[in-house]
Amino acid sequence: MGRPRGIEDEQILRATARVMGRVGPAGLTLAAVAREVGLVPGTLVQRFGSKRGLLLALADRSAKEAGEAGEAAGRVRGAGTSALEALAALTAGHLAGMDTPESFAHHLAFLCTDLTDPQLYERALAVHRAQRRAIEALLARAAEAGELRAGADVAALAGTVQAVTAGAGLTWAVERQGSLAQRLRQELDAVLLPHLPPRNPPRDHHAPEDR
Repeated sequence: MGRPRGIEDEQILRATARVMGRVGPAGLTLAAVAREVGLVPGTLVQRFGSKRGLLLALADRSAKEAGEAGEAAGRVRGAGTSALEALAALTAGHLAGMDTPESFAHHLAFLCTDLTDPQLYERALAVHRAQRRAIEALLARAAEAGELRAGADVAALAGTVQAVTAGAGLTWAVERQGSLAQRLRQELDAVLLPHLPPRNPPRDHHAPEDR
């Protein structure tokens, strides 16, 4: 039986991520995803085999996208884009689709599942490492462009930025103040501030000049 026209695997995987954020692990079923995209569950069984097969496909897609983000980070310099602004956009992208505390909690619950399942963990680790490489690449570009202080340890800073990205989401979900995007940018700016080059202080026109 041929697959229905117009409903590609990419659409199904995007729908899976949306349903995941709404209902969490317990509510994510092939039937729920099928309803989201207007298919019957049997079609998803034909394509992915099972709910687990669907989750593995989604994890593979996440790993691919993380790798592509790393490649894009390497092209920032040629595009003339601020590396630190690109970094802010990249870290925000890591938490895309988690706009409410509930959706964040549901995605976090799936991550906990990833950590206990060998095949899903393998893919989660690939995503984690690809994200780290992308962050480090952008920080290296920022250092080269003078956006960071000379001699900044970009490898260590990349680890801190990655940890802060995850921690900001959890803290925001608990405190529930402002938006996740606002909280993430606030924490990212705080982490980067000590590593920014000093600004030239404004000249005091009232001070006497040296003779």
